[in-house]
Amino acid sequence: MNINELTNRVQQLFEDSIELKTRALPLLTPEIVKAAEAMVACLQQGHKILSCGNGGSAGDAQHFSAELLNRFEKERQELAAIALTTDSSTLTAIANDYAFELIFSKQIKALGQKGDILLAISTSGNSPNIIKAIEVAHEQNMSVVALTGRNGGKIGKVLSNADIEIRVPSQSTARTQEVHLLTIHCLCDLIDSIMFP
Repeated sequence: MNINELTNRVQQLFEDSIELKTRALPLLTPEIVKAAEAMVACLQQGHKILSCGNGGSAGDAQHFSAELLNRFEKERQELAAIALTTDSSTLTAIANDYAFELIFSKQIKALGQKGDILLAISTSGNSPNIIKAIEVAHEQNMSVVALTGRNGGKIGKVLSNADIEIRVPSQSTARTQEVHLLTIHCLCDLIDSIMFP
C-alpha cells in the first residue's frame, strides 16, 4: 500500500469510529446514566464493584478499576473496585484445576457480597466465563452492569430486570471496544461528578 492508501485507511477508521459514537450516543446515554447512579449507590453504601472481561475487555476491566481506585480527573478519595482479571496465579490455578469458564465466577463466590456490582464486559456477549460470572453474581445477590455489542449475545438472555445492559450497536469488535472505553470514561466522570461535586 502506498502512503495515500494508508492515509485514507486511517481516515476511514476515524470516520467509522466517529459515526458509531454519534449513532450510539442517544441509544446508550440513558443506560450509562442508570449504570452510574447504580454504581454511586453501591459505593456510597460501602459496597464494591468487581469487573471482568477477556482480552481487550480484560484491559477495559482493569482500566475501570484503576480509575476508581486511584483517581479519574479530579483529586478525591479512593473508591472500592477490583478487577478480577489481574491475578495470574489465581486465574491459572482455576483454569488448570477446574475450567477456564470458572476463572471469574470462583472469584465472585469468594469476594462478591450482596449489594456489590459486577461490571461484565464482552463485545460478543457470548463469553462462557462472563456468562458464568453473571450467574454467580446473581446467586450472591449482586446486580450486573454488562457492556456488550452486536445483538447482546447470550448475556442479554441471562440478565435480570434489575441489571443494566449497555449494548453497542456494532458488529465490529474494534469499534465496540472503542465505545466501551468511552462508556467507562463516562461512568468514571459521572461517579466523580455525583459523589464529589
